[in-house]
Amino acid sequence: MASARILLVDDDPDILEFLEYNLKKEGFETDVAKSGTKALELVSKNSYDLIILDVMMPYMDGMETCEKIREITPDSGTLIVFLTARGEDYSQIAGFEAGADDYITKPIKPKVFVSKLNALLRRNRKEKKNTSVSDSGPFTIDRDKYLIYKNKKEISLPKKEFELASLLISSPGIVFGRENILNKVWGEDVIVVNRTIDVHMRKIRKKLGKKYFKTIKGVGYKYTGS
Repeated sequence: MASARILLVDDDPDILEFLEYNLKKEGFETDVAKSGTKALELVSKNSYDLIILDVMMPYMDGMETCEKIREITPDSGTLIVFLTARGEDYSQIAGFEAGADDYITKPIKPKVFVSKLNALLRRNRKEKKNTSVSDSGPFTIDRDKYLIYKNKKEISLPKKEFELASLLISSPGIVFGRENILNKVWGEDVIVVNRTIDVHMRKIRKKLGKKYFKTIKGVGYKYTGS
């Protein structure tokens, strides 16, 4: 795919050099940062299609860096992927709560690494082509700007929260099973834990209103439409 701009953030210079070499070889434009602070500085000045963040960094770890990036660029639609040696459910959940889109675990296999990034970028670009605006109940969804309006009041959501809320709101009364949600929002190429959906739904309910989103026990979720 190439032609995407990627920011690499890791305190290990060897890993940065390794990732940068493999991405540039595939035609990606890359910037590097050795700390969360430097990453925030670059993000405030530049636009990125995807950011790769190491979780375990000194001073400001990947989780905090991710949260701050989402705060300063809430409407960018930039993908954030964590680079980690840990695969435990609790660390993934914490990462998704911080605003991450996916995880890549070490050790890194270059071909698999590049293939996964391309799959994420393809999906992201496909979603951005949908510029329609739709209304349902008190909500208006602007997919072009990644914004939801509730009674004409603008509400900005992180990318995956927006996609999940948009999926449900676009089909009032339709029950979406967990597997269906995972495939439609995260894609078949992304491996996430089931509790990820619950984490995102909890945040959506807090921001948009609990009464609009109903849990169907043992199945999934639906938008009530009113």
